[in-house]
Amino acid sequence: MLRLGPFTLPNPYVLAPMAGVSEMPFRVLAFRLGAALCPTELVSSQGLMRANQRTLLYLRFDPQVERPYSLQLYGGDPDAMALAARVGREKGAQLLDINMGCPVKKVTKNGAGSALLCDPARAAAIVRAMREASGLPITCKIRSGWDARSRNYLQMAAALQEAGCAGLAIHPRTREQGYSGQADWSVIADLKRHFPELPLFGNGDVKTPADARRMLDSTGCDFVMIGRGALGNPWIFRELAGGPPPSPEERCALVLEHFQAHVDFVGDPLGAVRSFRRHLAWYAHGLAGAAAFRARVNTLDAPEAVADAVRRFFASADTDRSAPEEEQDVDYRAALG
Repeated sequence: MLRLGPFTLPNPYVLAPMAGVSEMPFRVLAFRLGAALCPTELVSSQGLMRANQRTLLYLRFDPQVERPYSLQLYGGDPDAMALAARVGREKGAQLLDINMGCPVKKVTKNGAGSALLCDPARAAAIVRAMREASGLPITCKIRSGWDARSRNYLQMAAALQEAGCAGLAIHPRTREQGYSGQADWSVIADLKRHFPELPLFGNGDVKTPADARRMLDSTGCDFVMIGRGALGNPWIFRELAGGPPPSPEERCALVLEHFQAHVDFVGDPLGAVRSFRRHLAWYAHGLAGAAAFRARVNTLDAPEAVADAVRRFFASADTDRSAPEEEQDVDYRAALG
């Protein structure tokens, strides 16, 4: 039985919170295809505290599908994070996740994200403040350390567990590494050995169902958090449950459904078309003719034209077995960062 706070999750496979990706439309698809949990993308505590309307839009969720609803917050001030936690609870959050791993400078310069790795005491104070303010289970997502000279993940885990953290996700790269090099899965195994009672999410370099199963088996983690492997492939969760990969017809139907849901979610057709282009690149990755399809849709601004291009391409596109290296220029870092 997989427990996280008061919740029982149906399997160990979780969608990672990703910037500009983990919006309601994509979370709903991932849940429907078998993901056990789908946290939101990182949401600013300062924006929630000030009731910023743009920030509040990130909190939209589908209560019929998203159960439990996990809201990820970022910030460096315990009082602001406590107020944001209270707002999150009022808006329907059932779990609160704290981003302590984002390496982006605009986040770390304000003492948030992976900057908290440099101050375990403040990180723990944030957990306590949010627990007291909201009464909700608090999870955290960290990295192995700020840089190679300060890999303090065990110290962070000890401080966070003592503060009442209900679950911990670890991306086993340092902030200095960003997303370069290889994720050191031995860090995940080491954390589980030292903190066997703390629900642990492994994250990093999970691109296929085989990777996810290997992480579970080799590290002993309780959950696998899948980021890049789910970009353009939410069916990964179904495959992990023993289901099939998508047929061309099913892929086409889901891409169209996701696109329409994204247009409705954004509310601005032109803005939605432009922000969905990266999803189209990810969905097309590895399919014959993907490069030409990307070049075509990147010139389109009307939703109807995009939908028509999607039908023409995905209804018959199949795996390009002759050119497996064609898609090396597809950019995943914007989401993972």
